[in-house]
Parts: sequence; structure tokens; C-alpha cells
Amino acid sequence: MSLIAAVQMDPIERINIAGDSTFALMLEARARGHRLLYYTPAQLSLRNGRVVAEARPVEVRDVAGDHFTLGATALTDLAEVDVVLLRQDPPFDLSYLTTTHLLERIHPQTLVVNNPASVRNAPEKIFVLDFPELMPPTLISRDKGLIEAFRAEHGDIVMKPLYGHGGGGVFKVAPKDPNFGSLFDLFSVTFREPWVIQRFLPRITEGDKRIILVDGVAAGVVNRVPAENDIRSNMVRGGAAQPTDLNAREKEICETIGPELRKRGLLFVGIDVIDGNLTEINVTSPTGVRAIKRIGGPDIAVTIWDAIEAKRRA
Repeated sequence: MSLIAAVQMDPIERINIAGDSTFALMLEARARGHRLLYYTPAQLSLRNGRVVAEARPVEVRDVAGDHFTLGATALTDLAEVDVVLLRQDPPFDLSYLTTTHLLERIHPQTLVVNNPASVRNAPEKIFVLDFPELMPPTLISRDKGLIEAFRAEHGDIVMKPLYGHGGGGVFKVAPKDPNFGSLFDLFSVTFREPWVIQRFLPRITEGDKRIILVDGVAAGVVNRVPAENDIRSNMVRGGAAQPTDLNAREKEICETIGPELRKRGLLFVGIDVIDGNLTEINVTSPTGVRAIKRIGGPDIAVTIWDAIEAKRRA
């Protein structure tokens, strides 16, 4: 099977190929003989009812500093390609939402991974709230009184932006923390949205597991251990990748959420689990594919393309 796959992503010249999951997907597409087209969100348009992109053919190779070659730009009707990989990184803002509205017009005739309507309706830190039995105690609010009551009930807490990403803006707050007032003021003027407040999980020092699910089934896992004196395990924040396996609780989490992921057309999902607690369901541009392979785990890019090809044959 030879497919035409368009990749909507951040500027390809800026990515770090050593850890970029989108690049891993592109390498696997190339290995299978699929034709790759590349464009950024700014090049996506709606023209006379047709969803089009100023796209360029792209060749990729796993060579740092020389990882791509682009062909000539051509206005491409995305209804005429087989697959669109929706892979730009957050922030999950109005610009991001607009791309989902546009791509929804071509899906599923053109398979968009992930389903753009489900991406729009399942922000990582909100969708997870559908499974409260799997989560630590959580509050979504910007009300100071409610946050202080939550602190009084649970002690150490974590505060983070509702639409943040990559570990940015994540703070641990103690029950009698003198910085809380200033932090609250900072969040109030920086973010218009509510914030996520969760009970702090002290075993974060042992790691935050990133589990990749493909079409609702667990496909691989990496344990991300925070750097010393940091609570953030994201590898872009200095977290270290370690091999690990799924325990019984983590398998239960995957089996619980898997059917809903399949129902929503969320084919490539990364979840975060700390000490048996589900904290996020990442659907916009999940990462971890290259890290899992690098530590001896499976090549999940293969599994993802197997699933895409199966859906195209169906």
C-alpha cells in the first residue's frame, strides 16, 4: 500500500530529531514507500469550500543537521490525500482550534490522525476528568477561596495552566507556602482560563510514566524521572528516560480508557501516570516514540502506521 500523507507540523528545520515523534512517523512513512507532504498550520486554508495547504514534498533522513529536503510548493487539496497527520505542538489556543475546524471538513474521507473534532473536544487536562476514579484529587478553578480550601484539604498541591504543555508553568505549593499569594496573582494576570490544581504526588521523584496507546491499546512505555530539585519529568525539562514495564494498575488504566479513545478516533495518544494516578491524556501531539525505542522498547511508529494502513484498507 502506497499512501500520500500530509504532515501538519511545526517548522521542520526547528525540530530536535533525536526526540521528535513526528519525525519518527515520517521516517517510518518513508521506509514504507509513502509519499510525504509537509506544511505548517499557517499554510492551511479554506478556499471556495475546499481545505487546501501550501504543501511541499519532503524527503527525510535520520541525520542531525541534514534531516530533510523540501521540494517545490504547490497548493494541495487535502481531500485528495490519503492521510493528514495533525502534529503541531500546543499551545492549544484559538489558532489550534481553527485548524481542527478546517480539517474536520475532510475527515474521515481523508483520514486525519488524530480525529480533529475529538482533538478539539478532548484537551489533555480536561478529557482526563472523564475518569475521576483513575486520577488524583483535582480542581479546575481560578477561584482563590476554592483553591485555598483544596490546599487545606490535601496539603501539598500542584498548580499548572489548563492549556499548558511541556511542563511549563508547573508549580508545587505547600500548605502554608508564603509564595502562594504571589503565584496566584501571577496566574491571574497571565492566564484567562481556569487552572489545574491537583494533590501533589510525592512519588513523582520515582518517575512519571508516559504510556503510548495506539487505537486504544497500550503499545509502549517509558519512565521519565525528574532532574534533581525539579518536579517536572518532561524530557524537554531535563527528565531522564528509563526502561520500565506496565504494572497491574497501569494496565487497568489503559483498558479503562482504551474503548473511549477508539470511539473518538484518537489513534495516537500518550497518557501520563504517576504512582498509579492518571494525570493527563495527551491527544494533540503526543511524544515518546523515539525515547521508547531508544531505551530498547518497541518501535511504535511501526504500530501507528500499521493502524493507519488498516484504516485506509477498511
